[in-house]
Amino acid sequence: MTVDLDTVRRIARLARIAVSDEELPHLRGELNAILSFVEQLNEVDVSGVEPMTSVTPMTMKKRRDVVTDGGYPELIVKNAPATEDNFFLVPKVVE
Repeated sequence: MTVDLDTVRRIARLARIAVSDEELPHLRGELNAILSFVEQLNEVDVSGVEPMTSVTPMTMKKRRDVVTDGGYPELIVKNAPATEDNFFLVPKVVE
């Protein structure tokens, strides 16, 4: 897959990057080099390779889902500028 100058302009616009017309050919070359490298990855035989989340084997640490803090909401909202029934009151931001 290769990209043309119109595609580079579109990518730059979508990424909200200001790119001048003089920079377009250089970016086109860089993007095509990146895409050709990614296409090389399709040639690798990965059959029989387990998906992994890390390069080192490890198990996910788990903890019990218990409340470890709380039970004193009046202290939590004590310094808030406005509260009601132990909840923070905030200004309305959506009409």
